[in-house]
Amino acid sequence: MSTAAKDSAGSAARGSKATKDFKKPTPAALKGAIQLGIGYAVGNLSSKPDRDVLMQDFSVVESVYLPSEGSTLTPAHHYPDFRLKTYAPLAFRYFRELFGIKPDDYLYSMCNEPLIELSNPGASSSWFYLTSDDEFIIKTVQHKEAEFLQKLLPGYYMNLNQNPRTLLPKFYGLYYINCGGVNVRVVVMNNVLPCALKMNYKYDLKGSTYKRRANRKERLKSSPTFKDLDFQEMHEGLHFDAETYNALMKTLQRDCRVLESFKIMDYSLLLGVHVLDKKAGSRGGRGDSRRGQKVLYSTALESIQGNAKDPEPVVDDDTMGGIPAKHKDEKLLIFLGIIDILQSYRFIKKVEHSWKALVYDGDTVSVHRPNFYADRFLNFMGTTVFKKINALRGTSSKRKRGSLYAAKSASQEVLSPLRPGEEKRTQSMDHLDGKSFSSSNQPDLVPKSSDLAHVSFDLDCPRDEEPIFSSQSDTEMDVYL
Repeated sequence: MSTAAKDSAGSAARGSKATKDFKKPTPAALKGAIQLGIGYAVGNLSSKPDRDVLMQDFSVVESVYLPSEGSTLTPAHHYPDFRLKTYAPLAFRYFRELFGIKPDDYLYSMCNEPLIELSNPGASSSWFYLTSDDEFIIKTVQHKEAEFLQKLLPGYYMNLNQNPRTLLPKFYGLYYINCGGVNVRVVVMNNVLPCALKMNYKYDLKGSTYKRRANRKERLKSSPTFKDLDFQEMHEGLHFDAETYNALMKTLQRDCRVLESFKIMDYSLLLGVHVLDKKAGSRGGRGDSRRGQKVLYSTALESIQGNAKDPEPVVDDDTMGGIPAKHKDEKLLIFLGIIDILQSYRFIKKVEHSWKALVYDGDTVSVHRPNFYADRFLNFMGTTVFKKINALRGTSSKRKRGSLYAAKSASQEVLSPLRPGEEKRTQSMDHLDGKSFSSSNQPDLVPKSSDLAHVSFDLDCPRDEEPIFSSQSDTEMDVYL
């Protein structure tokens, strides 16, 4: 046999042996590797001193190999050998500290018990895992989404510093794991829908109508997730008192303008509706021992109404931080959050919208320009999904009913009516906290944010008038980038 033939035979034998030893990890092994990797990354971070976050910290990627037999730096384990990459560890440590998450609590939530796998009602192929204490969601993301999140971090850092009270996703960590030839990128986020309370209805709302109806397979599930057209058929709107409605819509509006400034679109509002039952036993089966979320600003009620100076979150054991609402004669608790924000309006999305617009009504499809998407999203939430319980109309309501709105065509900005003696001011995000949004003379509980967008949104209009939404052009929004 020639030397070349021997080399070829030897390579084939080695390749056959490698293929034999190369086994795809089981789902349980993969979940265990994710937990072990996150635990190692957080524990390793404790040796690094606390300091201010620097710009270069957002692009740092730390990599370590964890063999099953262990090493001088890594512990031994019974999972397949895997490689772990931790993205921006110092930046995410700051985010966790901002939300009051202590390293020991984070480790306990992540590693104390096996993760609970959840079903995915969306069109993506993402896997979802829930920690046993109901605090965190671990979601797999695609390479492009992970890359986009890392680029988003500096702006995300700035926004959280200005306003930690937000309905946007709270990101607590981004990791990459290569285990047995399987590449997985996961992001750790807040859990929007607590399992301790049964969600009688769940919705994924975008504000569009094209194919926005749950399919037959989804409807057959024990806890289906419905969509926009389903909501319009099943509910006539969820009613809030004026102060809660104003706070909720101002928070949504501010968050949408932040997303618009990042050229983000195709996001959804995840909405959970719990019907309060006068009888006992309305809690879910898995979270009975849970005493409420421990993470700061994590509940729906805290996200829209909290006092920024509160040192600890205040959560009622019975309401779990839900927002009180009504639907006809039913008393409800509402849980909500904006999800799927890692979609930017790039070339592929532009092509997708152009193609759909040729076949269908372009204004009804979910993929759209970020500024149009934000306006349509807010209009749908503020007029169809959420409604305000109006008090008896007084003279102020009659005066507002006759107010005239002056439109500035150059900037497409809607100006609020001016009372005599007031100077004409440019509407900005600072003015969102003005009296026009409040139903009382008490100071607004939602903290101010910076001028992320120029927008006007009259929430105190009478029931027979619809709120008016407007946004600035893309050129003005690019200032935030």
